[in-house]
Amino acid sequence: MRRFADRRDAGRALSEVLRPYLAELPAPVVVLGLPRGGVVVAAEIAAALGAPLDVLVVRKLGLPWQPELAMGAIAAVGDVVETVRTPAVLAAARVGETSFAEVRAEELAELRRRELAYRGNRPTLSVQGRFVLLVDDGLATGSTMRAAVAAVRRQEAARIVVAVPVGSPTTCASLAEDVDDVVCLSTPHDFRAVGQAYADFAPTSDDEVREALARVPSTT
Repeated sequence: MRRFADRRDAGRALSEVLRPYLAELPAPVVVLGLPRGGVVVAAEIAAALGAPLDVLVVRKLGLPWQPELAMGAIAAVGDVVETVRTPAVLAAARVGETSFAEVRAEELAELRRRELAYRGNRPTLSVQGRFVLLVDDGLATGSTMRAAVAAVRRQEAARIVVAVPVGSPTTCASLAEDVDDVVCLSTPHDFRAVGQAYADFAPTSDDEVREALARVPSTT
């Protein structure tokens, strides 16, 4: 299994693979990082490619009594909020619409708070008609990335590619059916968690997200 020193190292490794891949694109590229850790990876890629960078805030919708288990996710691009459900979890847990709506409302409020905290006065990038590179620090269940994909597709992006340093083989293969391509540097057969691919996988702070965004311009 390939291992990375940290998220910045992973971003540089991904940019080396993506540079020739994106060289002949007819449409301009926009790099969107999923916070928190994905923004750090995305900043390295955007800097290497000379592409604009923005943050796409996604929130997991956890079960009310087991928040770490995702029953869905939400993502926002501008005013559009996309909701993705995990049918198997919802059915097994017998979650009603009222409970789902309450969790969604709480997480939407947190999503908007984080957007303001991360972006400040930084304008939201338009993705319409553009090649969108969605970046995270890894893919486990893929629920948050699916919400991000749905939100970007609603904005009529010309092409959507997901780029991650590491991911579950099953999740990467499944996600590839929903986007134009998935670029994943490592899909270990014994995948257990994203953190196993990093020597340093310390939690990314809000300040680190802001610093990563500040390193790369939001316009070309």
